[in-house]
Amino acid sequence: MVTLNKVEKTNDNKDKFFYKITEPSKSEFLGEILVNGFSNDDVAIFGDIYKKAKQVGANSFSLKPIENVDGTFQSFNPAYYILNLYYTQPDNITDEQNVVYLVSASEKNQKININNQTTEIKPRSFLRLELIDNEVLTVSTRKLLGSAVKLSGKKDQPSLYFSLTDFKIRSNDSIYGGINLKSGDITGLEKSFGMFLTTIYSEQKKD
Repeated sequence: MVTLNKVEKTNDNKDKFFYKITEPSKSEFLGEILVNGFSNDDVAIFGDIYKKAKQVGANSFSLKPIENVDGTFQSFNPAYYILNLYYTQPDNITDEQNVVYLVSASEKNQKININNQTTEIKPRSFLRLELIDNEVLTVSTRKLLGSAVKLSGKKDQPSLYFSLTDFKIRSNDSIYGGINLKSGDITGLEKSFGMFLTTIYSEQKKD
């Protein structure tokens, strides 16, 4: 279940993006979305979240820490979490530069090759890699007919998100922030969807 848990105010902006923010002090708090119950269909979950966020005019979000009775905070639970909704002026939304996220949604470990080094990524996990100017980073799926992408650092290049498995995006899902993917082993993710996945998935450090 995806519900608008709290609505404090609304905004009438027409922004299509829905980006994660880490410093909400310059943002206007609009409300909360509660996700209660686990689903492997992250496309459908994000679609519901996106539609409800746009109902109040949110263009940005952050994960709300859930506090225990003793004042400590709970570890992230993919079956129960809350997203804070904000309106943020586009000029106040900062983005990482020359960073790539490799996201695995598969139910089994995914083997990939990064610059001729084999790495296994666990299910519902991601790698965060930094790109260096004039250095090529080659990522492949190690299959005979698999995909491969070559990446390198560039001036002012925004963060990039790639899926290592097919999220089974349907053509009409593009209304949810443009999350329409091509089939294949390595595919580009629309940034809003990529930011959502890297919020609810676990970061895995590269070996």
